[in-house]
Amino acid sequence: MNGEWSLEALYTGYDDPVYLADLEKAEIIGEKINLFSQSLSERSEKENLLGILSLLEQDEEVYEKLFSFCSLKQEADTTDAKSASYLGQLMQMNSKTAKAKAAFVLYISKITQLEVLIEQEPMFKEYADYLKQAQLNARYLLSEEVEEALAKYSMSGAHAWADLQAFLTSSVKAEYEGKKLTLSALRNLAYDSQALVRKKAYEAELTAYDQIKDAAAFALNSIKMQTWSECELRGFASPLEKTLYESRMQKQTLDALIEAMREYMPKLHRYLRAKGKALGHENGLPWYDLFAPMGKSDKKFTVEQTKEKLQYIFGKFNSRMVDMISRAFDEKWIDFYPREGKVGGAFCAGISSIRQFRILTNFDGSFSSLTTLAHELGHGYHDFIVQDNRPLNRSYSMPVAETASTFNENIVLEEALTEADSDEEKLALLENELMEVTQVICDIYSRFIFEYEVCERRKDEFMFADQLCKMMLDAQKEAYGDGLEKETLHPYMWVCKSHYYDADLAFYNFPYAFGGLFARGLYAKYCKEGKNFLPQYDEMLRRTPIASVEEVARTCGIDLTKKDFWLNSLQSYTPAIEEFERLAGGYKKDAR
Repeated sequence: MNGEWSLEALYTGYDDPVYLADLEKAEIIGEKINLFSQSLSERSEKENLLGILSLLEQDEEVYEKLFSFCSLKQEADTTDAKSASYLGQLMQMNSKTAKAKAAFVLYISKITQLEVLIEQEPMFKEYADYLKQAQLNARYLLSEEVEEALAKYSMSGAHAWADLQAFLTSSVKAEYEGKKLTLSALRNLAYDSQALVRKKAYEAELTAYDQIKDAAAFALNSIKMQTWSECELRGFASPLEKTLYESRMQKQTLDALIEAMREYMPKLHRYLRAKGKALGHENGLPWYDLFAPMGKSDKKFTVEQTKEKLQYIFGKFNSRMVDMISRAFDEKWIDFYPREGKVGGAFCAGISSIRQFRILTNFDGSFSSLTTLAHELGHGYHDFIVQDNRPLNRSYSMPVAETASTFNENIVLEEALTEADSDEEKLALLENELMEVTQVICDIYSRFIFEYEVCERRKDEFMFADQLCKMMLDAQKEAYGDGLEKETLHPYMWVCKSHYYDADLAFYNFPYAFGGLFARGLYAKYCKEGKNFLPQYDEMLRRTPIASVEEVARTCGIDLTKKDFWLNSLQSYTPAIEEFERLAGGYKKDAR
């Protein structure tokens, strides 16, 4: 088994007649959009709205299919020049309608009796939120000509710099034990059972980043400058304000979340110190031992065993999830193993046009790989739920994007803890759970404060690689406190994380903490209410593209603007920390 995904449900290749036909269809729809935008004065508001929504639906569906195919091929092989070329072609084609789409938003914004109009047509009722948001978005819209220019310049600007970072991090190699290894292979060794392997892999990883740090610094500076330029043009006070607006999230919610994280972090530092001490470190945990396994965690899973395990676990939760897992494995929706040219990490890409998704992961058979798959399958489940919505009602904001995925992780980890039949196994599972929580809270907080400083400083200065490294180290010291050894932090996390280089959004960090803790609160409700909670859960997921995060949470009776909700979610981990401290106190280093 080569473990690679199949994209044939989309197209068999770039010479596939269906691909070529869709390419032509996209051109035709684009021409129709442009012509329609030039004749809005010739029709009634109702006729115009029907036409606008119909054309935008067609545009969304054909471009989603085309972009999915090209981008998934490139993610699986960043050296694929043909895919990079076709992606550029698609972006250029799509940019030709930027002016017309801006005109559509402007037109909708000027409809004074929108509420009355919405009641006149079933399609308008389904798109009520979309239309109301369009009126709000108009205040940040630029002229049609400027919108068109921005779309075109972005292709050779921020998007190109982001592509550079992806290429650099997927292709750079470093020497390890006489071999040249990619970054994804080196980062996988951070989970190795041998301390020396982890330390050497960490050192090799740093030398790899050192080779590409200057190019990455130019990429990051250029992207953040474009972010600031766009914010100023559109009237946003800062990149963070723009992100919160696009996330449909109140600043009050973010403040409550961050305040709760800061208040609880010392307890996570206790976990890190306990782990460090158990591994023989008296001054905190070294970075290279962050993911060190503890207890008896020798279990390895084949792909088939992973499938069976996930079906068993989620069979108790939701039969629809089990069916989805079967299809994902059987129909080759998952790209499993690391290889040269393939991007690191993991992600799930929904493809609504064919009611499927694709998952990329770097599977090594560990329990961590199993939970990663469960996480990505949560994204897939979320995508399945919103596919029941109309095409323009399927894109949800960043904060809620991590909800279903992290909810899945809770189910897998708690099930495994229940099944543990020895202290060694329980220690291994607790370590896995607390390591993930620490990443979601401490690491995400370090990323947030780092990006905040980068954005603030980029207004007036260019930051060279060494400055960025110092800023990252300072952020890690603040976030990890005395939990980590100060001499062995990771100065190149700003090179590593692709989220800093997203051309279209900033601050893709706090949504992970949001999703993790929101999911924890939802999981507590599921434990209390059982399967009666499922209809409410599904409805909450379905509403994520058509409501603010605060409104979405109220579907389940949760107030996100109160610190207490977030703190209660965090405090649910305290028993696990205390049990870990007890078990780690008797841990023998030579048991590794």
